Parts: sequence; C-alpha cells; structure tokens
Amino acid sequence: MQQLSVTLTIPIPADSIIISKVELEKLKKAQLVGVYWSMKDLENRINRKNEWIKENILYPSKFRKMLDVGSDGFVFYPKSKGQTWSFQASKMAAFLEKHFKDIFS
Repeated sequence: MQQLSVTLTIPIPADSIIISKVELEKLKKAQLVGVYWSMKDLENRINRKNEWIKENILYPSKFRKMLDVGSDGFVFYPKSKGQTWSFQASKMAAFLEKHFKDIFS
C-alpha cells in the first residue's frame, strides 16, 4: 500500500485561539458562577414574559419545592411588594436545561 505524508500549515488569526470542546463548556459554565439574574434577565434568557414564567415555572408546586430558597433552592421569591426576584444564574440555567420537557408538557 502506498502512503502519502503531507505537512499542512493553516494560519490562525491573531485574535483567535483553538480550544477543546470540554474547555469551552467549562468556560461557558464559569460565566454564570457568582451571577444572579433578575426577573428581566430571566425573561431575556428564555424569551418569555414574567407572567408565563410565574405560571409555568415558578408557582407550580412541583417546581417551587426545588426552586424556593426557603427550601434550599436557588430562587428568591419576593415576600412583600417592592422586593425583587433573584435567581442564582448557574443553577437556574441548569434547571431550565434539565426540566425543559417538564416545563413545556
């Protein structure tokens, strides 16, 4: 069998780097660590209005038990008028990924 050996040079622009997919995923996850979302941030993230988010994610008891910071969750539910919602971004993003089917069924 014949073989051909080739050396190939591919230029990489100075403003670019090559990283593994694993490293890319780690970087994406690290972006959310220590970040808190407001309700507006969550609306923008999932492209739904707060009424829909409350009705389909935050208030159903099957999710509230997991989400409410009062039950060791990662969502602060306002207790009085003037308080704002707060979401631990990394955990909320993971929850949305994991429960997509449950939310939309």
